[in-house]
Amino acid sequence: MPINLHTFAGNPLRSNSPNPSNPFPQTSLIETLKSRISDNTTNHSLSPNFKVLPLRNGKPLASSTMDGNSGLSWHLGWIGLGDLKGILVNCGGAQLRSEWFVYLGSSVVEDEVYWAIDVSVVNGLVPEFGSMKLCFVDLRTLMVATYWEDLKAMGNLAIAGYARALLEWHKKSRFCGHCGEKTVPKEAGRRKQCSSESCKQSIYPRLDPVVIMLVIDQENDRALLSRQLRFPRRMWSCLAGFIEPGESLEEAVRRETWEETGIEVGKVVYHSSQPWPVGPPSMPCQLMVGFVAYAKSLEINVDKEELEDAKWYSREDVRKALTFAEYKKAQTSSAKVEQMCKGVKKTHSSARNFNVKSGELAPMFVPGPYAIAHHLITSWAFPDKNINGVEYPSKQPCGFISNL
Repeated sequence: MPINLHTFAGNPLRSNSPNPSNPFPQTSLIETLKSRISDNTTNHSLSPNFKVLPLRNGKPLASSTMDGNSGLSWHLGWIGLGDLKGILVNCGGAQLRSEWFVYLGSSVVEDEVYWAIDVSVVNGLVPEFGSMKLCFVDLRTLMVATYWEDLKAMGNLAIAGYARALLEWHKKSRFCGHCGEKTVPKEAGRRKQCSSESCKQSIYPRLDPVVIMLVIDQENDRALLSRQLRFPRRMWSCLAGFIEPGESLEEAVRRETWEETGIEVGKVVYHSSQPWPVGPPSMPCQLMVGFVAYAKSLEINVDKEELEDAKWYSREDVRKALTFAEYKKAQTSSAKVEQMCKGVKKTHSSARNFNVKSGELAPMFVPGPYAIAHHLITSWAFPDKNINGVEYPSKQPCGFISNL
């Protein structure tokens, strides 16, 4: 995996600012969209080509195909605007409306413009798309099914995450928080504005920043890992928490660590960040801001309302956990996407694929490479793999080679 590319980052589409010199200015695009929606023809040769990604209850449309020797892989279910109009007619005559669309970006090279649309209120779409071998798949399943060294798949996942975040924000911002009047989309769905002439408050997509930190006991060469009740069995991860108003990122790291484990933290070093659009609909997109934090105290006092447990783990323990877990087994989730598109319901969490090797259960494992926690932990466990110039002093030789 490229060192600076986390899951849900690296969106290959480029959004255009409202600059008249752009080949696809937003003002022009939204007017063209309205014109094509009202046009009764289904001309596929129009330029630029409009492609639409439908989402239902936060789940993007997807399909699964066999790609030569690489096996099964998933793809986003892009639908032409004309085809989407026809599909809606088959589902009871639902009429498209331009305000349902949000602009995702454009590809000048391919002469294509990409949109997302929430079709949750349209009945009959599931069997209609099912006949086309397409289905609505939750973002977490697609996340786990994405091989992190496949840049095209990672780009598709970033697009899907962005689309979900924007559409969930639209559903949560239907009314102005200042005066209570309805809001209307602006800038092709990138902004909303209060419809009241006396207010006209501008509302922008919501972002919820979260600090996530690997706390280090540098003297004893250990890392602090924790468990929450909602975690799969034997999974341990980093501490994390939302940033409160009026505090810096570093202060949030120190406060959260103290509140949840009673550990006092001194030095805090930035590592990397990751968009995280797979949380609850009430938080359309979290931004995980990763840090390495150096402990000043060592005695753990777990807040049982926040955590199930927290423990210090040696570097060797963490290395064994990282090597023991066969993360690539999670790619069998591509088969789950295929089964879902055939009408077979998902039966269990894909995360369970991470802790089995030759039928033997691992004593512990950490989140897979789709999560920033994995990269925080790996960077400390294997200092030769550090990123962004962050150094992790080791008291042991680094002759242990990761199989990731």
